[in-house]
Amino acid sequence: MSMLKGANMPVQAPVVRAVLGWQSGPGVPDADGSALLLTGGGKVRDDNDFVFYNQPSHPAGAVRHEGKATAGTQVTDTVLVDLARVEPAIERIVLAASADGGTFGKVPGLHIRLLDATSGAEVARFDSPGATTETAFIFGELYRRAGQWKFRAVGQGYASGLAGLARDFGISVDDAPTPTPTPAPAAPAPATQGWPSVTVTGPDGQPRQIGLPATVPPPVAPPPPAPPAPPVAPPAPVAPPTEYPPPISNLPMAPPPPVGPPAPAAPVRLSKVTLTKQAPTVSLAKQGGRSGSLRVNLNWSMRSLGKRGLFGKQKTAHLPDLDLDLCCLWELMDGRKGIVHPLDNQFGQLNDAPYIMLDGDDRTGANEAGENLTINLDHTDKFRRILVYASIYDGADSFAGLDAVATLYPQHGAPIEMRLDECTVMARAGVLFLIENVNGELVVRRESRYIIPAPGQFRNQAVDLAYNWGLSWVAAGPKT
Repeated sequence: MSMLKGANMPVQAPVVRAVLGWQSGPGVPDADGSALLLTGGGKVRDDNDFVFYNQPSHPAGAVRHEGKATAGTQVTDTVLVDLARVEPAIERIVLAASADGGTFGKVPGLHIRLLDATSGAEVARFDSPGATTETAFIFGELYRRAGQWKFRAVGQGYASGLAGLARDFGISVDDAPTPTPTPAPAAPAPATQGWPSVTVTGPDGQPRQIGLPATVPPPVAPPPPAPPAPPVAPPAPVAPPTEYPPPISNLPMAPPPPVGPPAPAAPVRLSKVTLTKQAPTVSLAKQGGRSGSLRVNLNWSMRSLGKRGLFGKQKTAHLPDLDLDLCCLWELMDGRKGIVHPLDNQFGQLNDAPYIMLDGDDRTGANEAGENLTINLDHTDKFRRILVYASIYDGADSFAGLDAVATLYPQHGAPIEMRLDECTVMARAGVLFLIENVNGELVVRRESRYIIPAPGQFRNQAVDLAYNWGLSWVAAGPKT
């Protein structure tokens, strides 16, 4: 049963998931969950106490943004909270969300569920009523009372978006508009009031007027030359001292200069990047992704199709398990090339070539984390190009009718997102991104290209041929 606004209840589970949910559809804005860890004064200690899509993990490990998942038209965004690991200085954890591309009044079915992370049982639920023009919302908060954690349904909206909400709790953000520089006033013209003007001929032969002082002083005679200086006598010899000063190490030392306060940390970046047909490329370096890791996440679901299923087939009550594989073709600067994919356990490795690793094979899409491909950006100079694509292994005949979201998460920089929802052909391979080394920087280009194998080809081989990768293939896969 949904809680009333302002109601509270105890939380017995040591680890909980705060799951923000809503219904997607045409014209419905996206939403992003977040959490703010507050002290007794109602503020964060520093910017690290803000957990959201650009800062997905708290340094203490107590709070983590786990990301989005879709099931039909139902979309969720999840924040995990390990209450046992929350530091004693933290008294409240605000569970909030921001709307991306519209207001919460356009988001149907908006609610938050608090789940026991171990059993999955629902601990609390709050359906936020009456959202209109708000672009950020506090749905609830976890708070301590007499050593016990409780949950309160809040339902407070903000028209100032995520930036306004974050600033209210002490976060410094970099999304403030840049003030328009005020032009410097022009230097005043020399004052000529009370001066007569005379006409002179300029170097171009044209007459012009200039101002002169009313009274011109007579010319000043140069000063007389100074007399020559007397010769300087040579200095008298200096007698050696009878006593020498004590060694330097025995002299009293002056106190060191006072140390000023540390330089303030860089403000939190709230921006994220969505690659579209109109804006298909972005430089990782310009987004801050010059080192560390780059995680490529793939999440997917069956699209809601009403009474009929894919391509006119009758839809059953239970959607089939959908097995989508995240894969990549890679090529290094030294000419080596290959593939990373789940077949034959070709998962790659991070600290040696190809410096790319797949974390596993999600065979149903039920895993909230989806499938993840990690790229070691500390070896950027070794990459020539990386082609990231998805392949349907089982559960559907084509990407038409599927909703897949691919997101790049640089360790340093804003997330980069694209959707794989434009397929109109019978294709079981969809290319997401092409990442190329351009003058030492990795540039990401949205592809959104669907590949249909020719007769006698299989999907990975068809992707290779479409991009002239040049691998040699045998029946079981690429020839090594």
